[in-house]
Amino acid sequence: MADAQGGWYDDGTGTMRWWDGQKWTDAIQSPPPKAPGIDGMISRAQADAVAGAQPRPAPAGMSYVVLQVVLKEKFFGTGSGNLTELEKVINTQAALGYRLHTISTASSGSGGFGGGDRIQATMVFERLT
Repeated sequence: MADAQGGWYDDGTGTMRWWDGQKWTDAIQSPPPKAPGIDGMISRAQADAVAGAQPRPAPAGMSYVVLQVVLKEKFFGTGSGNLTELEKVINTQAALGYRLHTISTASSGSGGFGGGDRIQATMVFERLT
């Protein structure tokens, strides 16, 4: 198996850490300063949701990576793009040397008129050996 390409990845803790292609290094990127107030809280929540779906190698000594993707089901119309989004996440992890081991979903109620349901997909990827 080829190891994951070197680069900056979320190391599973929310910290961007350098992966040298073989192992995690001590190099990390400082997080941006936190914005105050409700806008800052909303921005942090959105950033955490995006970071949760970012591809990454497993932490040192581990064989699994867990990613969460928040999807939205359209109430009307077509083309929610959910399958395309899941496909993108799965293919990106496959390119890093992982296969999808388990996927589970949870949904919440409508976000309002025409809002549809929000679906959270939790995927566990296993390192190919």
